[in-house]
Amino acid sequence: MKLNHIDLPVTDLEAAAHYFQHGFGFERLHAPANGMAILRGEDGFALILQQAKQVDYPAGFHIGFLQPSDAAVHAAYRRLADAGLPLPPAPAVSYGCLAFWCQAPGGMLIEVSHRPA
Repeated sequence: MKLNHIDLPVTDLEAAAHYFQHGFGFERLHAPANGMAILRGEDGFALILQQAKQVDYPAGFHIGFLQPSDAAVHAAYRRLADAGLPLPPAPAVSYGCLAFWCQAPGGMLIEVSHRPA
């Protein structure tokens, strides 16, 4: 079974959409309603962002982007830098995989990692 989309609330829709477009290469599609951004990833996955007045993600909540190699993790990190976005700590080995963690506007935690076979 393939995950098709995830719909997440954000407190600053435009800032969050910009972050995913420029930092992660998502393409913004036409949204059928105001207060919504539909973003499509390279693999067809849809990230839907909904404007919310307040968001309280539970402790430990995050989304993860699995990369095909360690080199791809480093490339994802460089993409954030090239986009002029705030840089998190550099990729490092954690729990047996190379990863880095960053925060999208509004506090959404993101993991970018490669897990060797």
